[in-house]
Amino acid sequence: MGPSHSPVADVASTVLRNLQDQHDWISLHVKSTAGRRPLIRGLPPRRLYMHPDDQIAALTREKATGEPVPSDPEYEWVLAVHPEEKWTLGGFASVFDSIYHVGPRAKRILLATVHNDSTVVYYLMHEGMVKPRQN
Repeated sequence: MGPSHSPVADVASTVLRNLQDQHDWISLHVKSTAGRRPLIRGLPPRRLYMHPDDQIAALTREKATGEPVPSDPEYEWVLAVHPEEKWTLGGFASVFDSIYHVGPRAKRILLATVHNDSTVVYYLMHEGMVKPRQN
């Protein structure tokens, strides 16, 4: 069985199809990361996350001007995993490190967990500590 038919490749292809068909992402590509996990890179239809400092500035500007601040989407990195896999902090750190070798360093990734029934659940995962979001 070649690498394109491995369970990891199957999980990545399931997530890629889910992002494209169910969530309207565009410009999707699977990137190899120096012998590590394949990562998906793509553009969601809207911005997924705004850093808390940026959020405070946007809310202040919106309050002063009365106009919402535009929130253009950003390219995101996606790591596809299966719940039966055993991950460690070191493993996740190596994923963040591997992004540096194939593109701009990411401070967050979208963790896509594919369950046996093909349900995909998404979580934002940050590298390091992040302030809580403001409501």
